[in-house]
Amino acid sequence: MTRWLFLLLCLLPFAASAAPPLERTVAVTFDDLPFASVPTEDDGYLEDMTARLLHSLQAEHVPAVGFVNEAKLTRDGILDAGRVGLLRVWLQAGFELGNHTFSHLSLNRVPLAEFEADLLQGETVTLPLMQREGKTLRWFRHPFLHQGTTPEVRAAFRDFLTAHGYVVAPVTVNSPEWVFAAAYARAQAQGDEDAARRIGAAYVPYMQTVFAQAEQLALDLFGRPIAHVLVLHANSLNADHFDALADMLRQRGYRFVTLDDALRDPAYAAPLGASGAEGESWLEGWARQAGLRPPLPPPVPGFVTQWAGTAALRGY
Repeated sequence: MTRWLFLLLCLLPFAASAAPPLERTVAVTFDDLPFASVPTEDDGYLEDMTARLLHSLQAEHVPAVGFVNEAKLTRDGILDAGRVGLLRVWLQAGFELGNHTFSHLSLNRVPLAEFEADLLQGETVTLPLMQREGKTLRWFRHPFLHQGTTPEVRAAFRDFLTAHGYVVAPVTVNSPEWVFAAAYARAQAQGDEDAARRIGAAYVPYMQTVFAQAEQLALDLFGRPIAHVLVLHANSLNADHFDALADMLRQRGYRFVTLDDALRDPAYAAPLGASGAEGESWLEGWARQAGLRPPLPPPVPGFVTQWAGTAALRGY
């Protein structure tokens, strides 16, 4: 039995006794604000897409945190007032913003000092926007879910985040949702409405399989449902299909909670460690520390991957 497995198993009685009555809960987060995988960067389209996405979140009574890449607020290197306005719309709709770094660097790929500087650059616009709404910029999400390749880098960066008032926003439900989004955007850009409908129709059933896997892995590790944290992206796919996704989750027994509420689950006290696998969710990281091999994500339908093209080879 590994030391990590021992520590994890020691947490199980505490988790079972401290957890609320068994139920399924999920916090919803969005990365790469103000937009990702959209068919056009036309201002009117971006405004409409953002409005549709936020309307769905409000109509479904889903609290959410959106994580910003401030590099996307510029056009030709100049801060774009319209794109900054998209963040204001998120805040005015009652949602919270977090820091996703300025330029979406990977902590596994660049020196720690460069990554920390990029993070601080990523609060230049977001921080004052939050302050004007009486809110604190406190959440941070690692791009690509890359948390550093050595224990020393991880520990130093944790200290940096604490010193700057940030809390890491974990992810337990990760998926190739962005592949569907890239395919959907490409079909829209080419005016192929039938393909876009087919891709959209495949999205929610795929996510149902993703959640089924996460639920089983949580049961294997903790013996109970845990409060999940879902990562999605601010894109046209979710603007058009989040209501169907929310309906599927409610049919599976989920209640939507804030990120604060989700992190009250004692599961998040379990040591994450450094598994060496890149871009995995916390749930998958916990599994590796316990000596389990997390399942591979369900295969994306071939026609979706085909429509995504080279975007399917990238990661978020």
